[in-house]
Amino acid sequence: MQSSVIGKIEKARKYAQEKGRVTFTSFTADFKGENDDHRVEYNSQKWACSCSFFTGHGFCSHSMALQRMLEGMIPSVEAPAAP
Repeated sequence: MQSSVIGKIEKARKYAQEKGRVTFTSFTADFKGENDDHRVEYNSQKWACSCSFFTGHGFCSHSMALQRMLEGMIPSVEAPAAP
């Protein structure tokens, strides 16, 4: 294998362990919930989800789960207060 390819593979491994290098600005994800599948979107530091709970509250378990999964890779959004 060419040394330049080996170098790229090594750099990719290093980058993959340093998730602080990546900041998402937008994405769409399909989320398999317990009751139904939902589409979750993130764009310009705003979340959206196709579930009815999000429509009424501006957050849901699907968007909060993705925020946790991507911690450090998306700008922080203040979580809603616990009841």
